[in-house]
Amino acid sequence: MILITGASGQLGRLVIDTLLQTLPAEQILAGVRTPASVSDLQARGVQIRQMDYTQPESLDQALEGIQQLLLISSSEIGQRASQHQNVIEAAKKAGVSMLAYTSLLHADTSPLGLAEEHRQTEAMLKASGLNWVVLRNGWYTENYLASLPAALEQGVLLGCADEGRIASATRHDYATAAAKVLLGASQHYQKTYELAGDTSYSLAEYATTISRLTGKSVNYQNLPEADFRDTLISIGLPEPLANLLSDSDSGASQGALFDDSRQLSQLIGARLHLSKVPYKVH
Repeated sequence: MILITGASGQLGRLVIDTLLQTLPAEQILAGVRTPASVSDLQARGVQIRQMDYTQPESLDQALEGIQQLLLISSSEIGQRASQHQNVIEAAKKAGVSMLAYTSLLHADTSPLGLAEEHRQTEAMLKASGLNWVVLRNGWYTENYLASLPAALEQGVLLGCADEGRIASATRHDYATAAAKVLLGASQHYQKTYELAGDTSYSLAEYATTISRLTGKSVNYQNLPEADFRDTLISIGLPEPLANLLSDSDSGASQGALFDDSRQLSQLIGARLHLSKVPYKVH
């Protein structure tokens, strides 16, 4: 019995889709706050269990009979560590055989503001006595694709990543890796994987490739971090999101989004056939 937390999210759904290619639906469980949000999964035979990271009693019930657990990190920045601790404690009570956790690329050394709660969670997990696997996911290709329409309209791609290289991969790639770990179980116990794309690019190269593929001139404009953050806020992004994006770009300039170990493609057993920069999603 394998349970995926955060199953209504994009990554969780992709993990379940991948598992369904191998396992009977009755062996897969989707953990969500609102069961109605995954009625389509239930229609496919996936079991649904209501769970809330902030409500330990719901976690105890949700994890009954579970052998493999994928803890997809909470989206509530600032509350993640305590929420993840609740899940880890519930997994210990339930006698879960393995807990896999989606962390951040090079979380132990990353300059990103996002990294601290991942570091805390990894430490709690390693002290728990559980069999664990840490999946340190790099940047999603889709994170930069979201800025593509505005770049095409304005003819400029804004950022503060300087010449930092970004080794992104698609959510589908990371979901495939998570499914592989869940299916392989014991061979992955007590392992930490640094997961990123096989190739890397700078945002200037990304802009050049956008121009080449679309026939529209797009130039990369590198800004100071504070100016990039203020620009994002001025165009309507919530301040917390603007802070996150500008901090991430700044981290990229320090190498935070780069890795060339190719552990992701090795784990999923296939070279990642992405172009040098992300202009399409598969």
